[in-house]
Amino acid sequence: MKEILRIIIAPLVWLVTFTLVYGLHGLLCGHDLTTAMIGEIPVARVLLVAAYVFSVLVQLALLAALHAPRLASRYSFVRFVSRSTGWVGLGATLWTLFPVVTTSSCGLAM
Repeated sequence: MKEILRIIIAPLVWLVTFTLVYGLHGLLCGHDLTTAMIGEIPVARVLLVAAYVFSVLVQLALLAALHAPRLASRYSFVRFVSRSTGWVGLGATLWTLFPVVTTSSCGLAM
């Protein structure tokens, strides 16, 4: 069971962070929290960028753990596949959550 978990953990973490970040985006837009400001920066933008950075850091930590000899599988195939899916999870996080950082939110320029 641990071997299967090693293989699927990074895509599962991506799934959770994707859901949480875009869920946060929906809450911010749905409750019109895009007008609150911290100086010149909208609070919504700060929260979304923080969520993006947190998601990337979680994936990086997970990838480091998958490469750590102490936590690696004793089977070379599982080690290779789990590390590969770790990189896929990081790539998916960077690619799918990057629009949160680069685009305007809720149809308004931020």
